[in-house]
Amino acid sequence: MTKQIQAIRGMNDILPDQTGRWQQLEQVIRDLVANYGYSEIRMPVVEQTELFKRSIGEVTDIVEKEMYTFADRNGDSLTLRPEGTASCVRAGNEHGLLYNQTRRLWYMGPMFRHERPQKGRYRQFHQVGVEAFGLDGPDIDAEMILMTARLWKTLGLLPYLTLELNSLASNAARADYREALTAYLRAHQEQLDEDSVRRLDSNPLRILDSKNPAMAEVLAKAPKLSEYWDSESRTHFEQLCAYLDNAGVRYVHNERLVRGLDYYNRTVFEWVTDSLGAQGTVCAGGRYDGLVEQLGGKATPAVGFAMGLERLVLMLEHADNQQLPRSVDVYIVAAGAEAELPAMTVAEQVRDALPSLRVMLHCGGGKFAKQLKKADQSGAEVALIIGANEVAENKVTVKFLRRDAEQTTVHMNDVSTVLSTLV
Repeated sequence: MTKQIQAIRGMNDILPDQTGRWQQLEQVIRDLVANYGYSEIRMPVVEQTELFKRSIGEVTDIVEKEMYTFADRNGDSLTLRPEGTASCVRAGNEHGLLYNQTRRLWYMGPMFRHERPQKGRYRQFHQVGVEAFGLDGPDIDAEMILMTARLWKTLGLLPYLTLELNSLASNAARADYREALTAYLRAHQEQLDEDSVRRLDSNPLRILDSKNPAMAEVLAKAPKLSEYWDSESRTHFEQLCAYLDNAGVRYVHNERLVRGLDYYNRTVFEWVTDSLGAQGTVCAGGRYDGLVEQLGGKATPAVGFAMGLERLVLMLEHADNQQLPRSVDVYIVAAGAEAELPAMTVAEQVRDALPSLRVMLHCGGGKFAKQLKKADQSGAEVALIIGANEVAENKVTVKFLRRDAEQTTVHMNDVSTVLSTLV
């Protein structure tokens, strides 16, 4: 027997009984970003490896350990995109969308990282990214956060999420802080784990993000980044907080929030939850004012965020407060060979008249009772029944499957009028 081929570990199938929730979530997001005036952009899933090395940082876990990188037939080094911001900036630079312009963009699609698969985190995962270019004030930072807060409210997830907020300040201020932090950590090097010791020279701020409980005390006493903020960054952060306070969005100022990518400056934020077990980040973002220039464009302020759809789907299942849309609204039963042709005609007529309804025509024949059972199993609201009597009289029997309503028989030309109440 031929060995069955299975999916690659960490690259999961999303099956038909799961896709309804995904489609519902994706549509809510599409409506939300459109309501805020953001336009969709679609980028390829494969980019030059250099794009991510220059943007994310060569000493980050993503570049060092997690990227799917390969040489193509021309010998070029290519990488499956591990995140979307760098690709979005590359596309903006390449097509002249960013310089001296204001752009609000969003995208949705798969990303790839070779890490240990766990609940809500996979090697192929799906993200929504939202990016704004050409705006340097705290008002656009606030809009980003208010947009995410509105999404949580719409989905009924706000009670399960906490907003954490910080500022990484300017590059100069962060360089001064990095020097002070490195000196402090070297003085306590014996209390650091192996990974943190490795990061002392390459990326000491990432040590603050460590989840190792053995390091909690030494990190709690480390110098605070806010003590090194420049005046402009402090004003920017205070104004952002004022916007959030005015909008009634609650947040926690987490001094150890640094984000894992090198390109961030000033505002950084995360929405975190513990409803999936250990605390996890559902949505994160911040400012990256230097990235456009770093990738070959003109200096352009920018801010954005990304959210993982797998974790949001898990949260929706955990909250269990979302009624999934029916996959079928109307199921058409054809009882007998003479009914099959009229049944198909009625199906097409209903689709023409009421295109928003999902109509399933029973195919393959079979006993009437079995067809009616399949109609019920489909989740349809209504079964349209066409048998020998209906064909003779040019009529259709309408049977309501989900509510206490009397079965009725109507002329074939009147079926769409009866079904219009479902739209």
